[in-house]
Amino acid sequence: MTLATPEVICTHESDLDGLVSGLLLQRLAKHLFGTEVTLEAFHYQAWKLRSMSERVAWVSDLAFETRFDRSNWLVVDHHSGDFRPKQAHLVHDLTKSAALLCYELCQQHGLGSPELERLVHLTHLGDLFLEHDPDFALACDYGSLVKNYGFWNLHSVIGGKLESLLDHPLLEVMQVRRRVEDPIGYELALREVTEISPTVGLVRPPVGNTNLIVHELLNRQATPYPVLISLHRRGAGVFVVSFRSLNGEALPVAQKFEGGGGHPNASGATLPRLSDHDSALQFLRSRLCPAPTSRPGATTMAEAFTGLQWQPEAK
Repeated sequence: MTLATPEVICTHESDLDGLVSGLLLQRLAKHLFGTEVTLEAFHYQAWKLRSMSERVAWVSDLAFETRFDRSNWLVVDHHSGDFRPKQAHLVHDLTKSAALLCYELCQQHGLGSPELERLVHLTHLGDLFLEHDPDFALACDYGSLVKNYGFWNLHSVIGGKLESLLDHPLLEVMQVRRRVEDPIGYELALREVTEISPTVGLVRPPVGNTNLIVHELLNRQATPYPVLISLHRRGAGVFVVSFRSLNGEALPVAQKFEGGGGHPNASGATLPRLSDHDSALQFLRSRLCPAPTSRPGATTMAEAFTGLQWQPEAK
């Protein structure tokens, strides 16, 4: 694969996988071309609206789209999709996080290190939710850093240097929050599960790591729903839905919404602009549990006579 100098590097703003993969690509570009390439990060809604005016760009942790299929573009991703590029370079593997895929590119050019390998390993565990690994709890603490402090705030804290994230003092805050908040959040969430459809329930833990709490509810089969969702408000009228499951049911549900997608058991979608949570709930129900169509038969006197023609009585 021959790489061209990117004008910009774009990544996912919502999680640690986006931060690590974006900074790894930025480091690779600096190594190959001797230039500091601008890093931009996006939530899905803003990403959909971004124009693609650059001649060459590198993209990480954002699902491949036809608008990326340009000569010399590089896309590194692990989300589900069946589109195959004709011009762009696509590095894709459903079983690997974007951070791991980007790190493997870096290793090909001599940029590996024990510190980066450790950080990428933890990012990979958390992003793919590999809960049986002994480092999983620690990986979730690392992932919570972006969720709690924000992409660019955390970027400023580490000065853009990934190695500074290892064993950072802020991890102590995440560890205490996990031990104290998650059990409280689980019990509160369990008390109030809202049915959206016969197979989808909405949970609203007021404290704690929502993803971990939802996963614990699924593992314990604490609700009758194979898919659990959480609803998050981002800005005025912008609602983001997270879908979680254990047996691959989350992705087909997410795909019922425009732009929805992700992984089989961890997917997401951004809803159209809505005024409040009640409107968002109504919209979710309209997509996931639409009102049944009327069965054949008259419902009003006018409908009873529609299509009938009068015929004289036979004598």
